[in-house]
Amino acid sequence: MEKKKISLPVTGMTCANCSLTIERNLRRLEGVEEAAVNLATEKAAVTYDPSVVKETDFLALIRDIGYDVATAKADMPVTGMTCAN
Repeated sequence: MEKKKISLPVTGMTCANCSLTIERNLRRLEGVEEAAVNLATEKAAVTYDPSVVKETDFLALIRDIGYDVATAKADMPVTGMTCAN
C-alpha cells in the first residue's frame, strides 16, 4: 500500500469535541490509516491510501459534518513569452 500524508486547514472548530468529531469521521473512511485533528493549530493530519480514497473525499466529509477546509485559488500571470512555444 502506497501511503500519502496530507495536512488540511480546518475552520469552524470551537472545542475539543469538534476536533474529535472530525477525527472520528475521517478514520471511518475506507483507505484512511491514521487521522489526527489539532484544535489549537486548526489542522487535520491524515495518512491514507490514495488508490482507495481521494483528497476531495476529506473535504466533502469535513464539510458534510458542519466544518470547513480553507482553500485558495491563485491566478498567476506569466510574462516574458514571445511566441506560442
